[in-house]
Parts: sequence; structure tokens; C-alpha cells
Amino acid sequence: MLLFVLFRLQLIVTLLLHFGSMIELPPWTDIVKGGKLKELPPYDPDWYYIRAASMARKIYLRGGLGVGAFRRIYGGAKRNGSRPRHFCKSSGSIARHILQQLQNVYIVDLDTKGGRKITSNGQRDLDQVAGRIAVAL
Repeated sequence: MLLFVLFRLQLIVTLLLHFGSMIELPPWTDIVKGGKLKELPPYDPDWYYIRAASMARKIYLRGGLGVGAFRRIYGGAKRNGSRPRHFCKSSGSIARHILQQLQNVYIVDLDTKGGRKITSNGQRDLDQVAGRIAVAL
């Protein structure tokens, strides 16, 4: 459980480097917004891989997270012009596609209680990545 100790950003960047070759980038990533609350697509060209690493980490720590949970986690305030801001969920298709990609590389699997859970191979890989970061620190 080294993931609790490490800095989130370092872990996500390392997971990006580790799992980036396994996860294929869909062709629509350069034009899609993160949800109806966003006005522009992300500036970072690696945003899809960073989101995938972040989702793998969150499933490792919590477990049982599904598309709806990730829509709430990555949601935010929608700007309504002169009217007040309100919370809005993020895109469900992005979360669904990333979860399917993580499932194809055997990092996560369907949970019987709902959502996704980390597999033994995924837990091993995430622990190895976290161990390498801990040694480097």
C-alpha cells in the first residue's frame, strides 16, 4: 500500500509512462471536451493518459467505482454567464472508454457489487510503479 505515502502527481506521471504503451489513444481525444461544463478541449496532448492513470489510482484506493462516480469526481462548476454557477458532471463517454481500456489491459475488472475493482495483476503493477518511485525518493 505504498500508494498512500507517495505524491499523487509523481505517481500519475509514472503510471502514464508505464501504462501509456498499453492504452491506445482514440482518434477523438484532440477535439472532445471533458463535459458540458467545459468550454474548450484540454490543452495537454497527454490528458487521456493522465486521466487513465488517475482513474487506475482511484480504483486502487477506493474500489467499486463506476462511470457515475467518475462523472462526479471529475465534474466541476458550470459557468452560466451572469447567472450563478452550478455543479455539473463530466463526460460519461470518456470515463466509460477509459474504464474499458483499463479492463482490456487487465488492470481493472467488473465488481459483483457494481463498478470496477482492481485486479491482482493491476495491483501488482501499481505496487511495482509505486515501489520504484519510493526508491527514487
